[in-house]
Amino acid sequence: MGNNREPFEPNTVYHVYNHGNAEDNIFREDTNYGFFLKRYRKYIPPIADTYAYCLMPNHFHFMVRIKSEEALVTFVKEKYPNKDPQSNKNPQGLRNPEGLSKKLSNLISHQFGTLFNSYTKSYNKFYDRRGSLFQNTFKRKSLTSNAYYIHLICYIHKNPIHHSFVDKIEDWPYSSYHSLLSKQPTKLKRKKALEWFGGRENFIQAHKRD
Repeated sequence: MGNNREPFEPNTVYHVYNHGNAEDNIFREDTNYGFFLKRYRKYIPPIADTYAYCLMPNHFHFMVRIKSEEALVTFVKEKYPNKDPQSNKNPQGLRNPEGLSKKLSNLISHQFGTLFNSYTKSYNKFYDRRGSLFQNTFKRKSLTSNAYYIHLICYIHKNPIHHSFVDKIEDWPYSSYHSLLSKQPTKLKRKKALEWFGGRENFIQAHKRD
């Protein structure tokens, strides 16, 4: 089970996921998926690398590795030039200023929150709706070994099968499966993800197993 209270730590891999509020869908049509990924690419790369993802009509999954402490501190200084995260001053919009690690964890949560808020505002305006779109607190679970990394990537890509949207992984267009197998440029950490499986062919075979 994920934990919405688990702190984010630098250089740590996490499974990050969230659901729509109540029974709401967060993606209604093709353009929604593309717009969400566009927002994601704006807010998340400064604080985390992404290895895999899957977007479903009412929820999503991401596998990310948080950046190093040095990279996070640099990001805060660039985004909030008058707020030093290593001082007692707290970056704008962040709470609980005690300790650098806590500040950085709050920064990461804040970035994800900004992503969700940005998407929600556009979504609500387009569909003439009001209120929160996502559950208030998104979940995260840290991972500690290559075996878990492999399992999570397969789990993420198999989600559309699990929820009976498709019969084959490759038939779902809103996941990282195709990008990880493609030779086209990608923002995903494709090389490292495939290394965990021992190469492209092992990646394919692992996804065929139950």
